[in-house]
Amino acid sequence: MNAMLTVWWKEVRENLRDKRTVFSALIYGPLIGPVLFVVIMNTLVGHELKKSEGPLKVPVIGAQYAPNLIDALKRQGLVPQPPIANPDKAVRDRDADVVLRIPADFGKAWSKGEPAQVDLIFDASQMGAGTPRQRLEDMLQRYDRQQGALRLLARGLSPGIASPVVVSKRDQSTPQSRAGLAFGFLPYFFVIAVYIGGMYLAIDLTAGERERQSLEPLFANPIARWRILLGKLGAIGAFSLASLILTAVAFSIAGHLMPAEKLGMVFDLGPGFIGDAILLELPLVALFAVLETLVAAFAKSYREAQTYLGYLMIIPILPSILMSFMPVKPAHWMYAIPLLGQQIGVSDLLRGDTVSAGDIGLALVCGFAFAAIIGIVTAFVYRSERLAISA
Repeated sequence: MNAMLTVWWKEVRENLRDKRTVFSALIYGPLIGPVLFVVIMNTLVGHELKKSEGPLKVPVIGAQYAPNLIDALKRQGLVPQPPIANPDKAVRDRDADVVLRIPADFGKAWSKGEPAQVDLIFDASQMGAGTPRQRLEDMLQRYDRQQGALRLLARGLSPGIASPVVVSKRDQSTPQSRAGLAFGFLPYFFVIAVYIGGMYLAIDLTAGERERQSLEPLFANPIARWRILLGKLGAIGAFSLASLILTAVAFSIAGHLMPAEKLGMVFDLGPGFIGDAILLELPLVALFAVLETLVAAFAKSYREAQTYLGYLMIIPILPSILMSFMPVKPAHWMYAIPLLGQQIGVSDLLRGDTVSAGDIGLALVCGFAFAAIIGIVTAFVYRSERLAISA
């Protein structure tokens, strides 16, 4: 035990002096996600609120053919802009989000009581054009319903005749669950924090020492190889755990910097959430430590190990990608699968749902068991004398 702790303390102390390791594990990994999220979300929210609540400036072609319609739209917030010669090109070139065109026969059809057509010209593939287009469409629909009701009343009919079915919408979401949707990417950042937190340390303690030819004198000591391995894994796990804790705390702070009230959400990322999330992620600390060490053991140089572990980073991303495109109903057995269990568990916590102690226990037992299996394979690799040879 003393030998293992000695190796652990040696590796932790030496790598705390390494700026690259400290930056990646304790600064870059934990902070890049929360900082980007706060900046991007505040920018997007401000931009969307400006488009959804501010004056709606829309080029109008043929406004003279429907003055009453234009007046009604002005009362709802429309600010008509001068007509555009080529509206299709203007929309494609992003000179306008949406263009309203009123045909010359609008007034004639209106006088006859026939449906009068207007054209909305927009490009649905243009980012940011959806909100103005939807606002203008809602304005036109309100005007349509109002005028339709007046026509029915003029004929002595109840406006309710035109609406035989009334849809009552009952949204079962809560402010917390809507916040969980906004923070749906958070499980991915937790996993990446654990992975990056120990990656450079795992490279340096295996491939790095192999390249510097310092593994051979270390292995020459009368210490069992598995004790040396456990000491190194403990150091890697310590950095990964520190990165995870810092990431969780950083996102908790980021939740208070979000305009939650404007979004109709509640970001509850307090100590309870942090504690449960870290507990769920603990198996990944051990799993990534042994997996990164195993992969790095097959590299003869630091750069080669970086390449291998860069490819390996695809694995933590897969559950997040799959659940983004194929939403699944959580089941208890999913917690037994590393990465998937963490993705589901943290997502449920974000929505304000309770993750049972049994599910957390299943994730811990299965995750550590899988890490132990990989650890045994890594221990056999550490017994090879070729590990100390750099060329």
